[in-house]
Amino acid sequence: MDTGSAPRNVVLVHGSFVDGSTWRAVYDLLTRDGYHVAVVQNPTLSLHGDAAATRLIVHAQDGPVVLVGHSYGGAVITEAGTHDKVMALVYIAAFAPDKGESVRTFYGDPIAPGSPLVSAPGGFLFQDRLGFHNWFGADLSTADAVSMADTQVPFAVEAIDEPVTEPAWRSKPSSYLIATEDRMIAPSAQRAMAQRAGATTVEVAASHASTCHSRPRRRPSFGRRAPRRIAHLASFADLCRRLEHLPGAAEPVLQIQVHDEFVCAGLCGRADVIHDLVECADERRSVARR
Repeated sequence: MDTGSAPRNVVLVHGSFVDGSTWRAVYDLLTRDGYHVAVVQNPTLSLHGDAAATRLIVHAQDGPVVLVGHSYGGAVITEAGTHDKVMALVYIAAFAPDKGESVRTFYGDPIAPGSPLVSAPGGFLFQDRLGFHNWFGADLSTADAVSMADTQVPFAVEAIDEPVTEPAWRSKPSSYLIATEDRMIAPSAQRAMAQRAGATTVEVAASHASTCHSRPRRRPSFGRRAPRRIAHLASFADLCRRLEHLPGAAEPVLQIQVHDEFVCAGLCGRADVIHDLVECADERRSVARR
């Protein structure tokens, strides 16, 4: 497939308990920068059903795609990302299973004592409403956390249990945003998954709800600059040319640390970081084609 002159397309895949509206801040930033953005409304009933829904949206794009997944959406893009239009993957505080692994591989029993999840009839799960703010989005405003807790989408246990068949990160370049204050997926587990996938990584002081903010403000130091302009890094393309490992290698291909001085208080800056990761993935795809 000749994708050299195709427009830049981004497909966003949400995680469990939420819907595609949580991507609004990221959607606005990316479309403002000229990307064509599509959001998958995956039903979170089964991994393979969600992957099929994602492939439908990917297939509808008119050129190469950067595929982005948050939380459980990471498992979805891992399964769906083998589509030939997908050129790069971006994981946002997300699961990145290997072949034969499922979300349960990392999460264990979702309703074990101390878990923030509660079971519901018919094989579904919800976040405990009273603990939602603490577990899912400690850096959300109280009003936003209450609203999200009251508008949860049921998450099927089947989706947790279904294994990945062919992990896309083994053949596609990947980037990973690690949320260092995540209480749903341990930051150590995020780092391990990112390292195994050979992903470019960015770390931010954020909760698991790193995509969920509808009123993004500008961060004074970090702004909307692409990763090639972060701190002392002159050019992401130059960094890519210096990489020794392709995605899937045992060591991460690149580590970018976003220090506290680049991040404002609250969740307002996370959409910008995700925007930058998408640009990072898009440039990495371009360099890989050379």
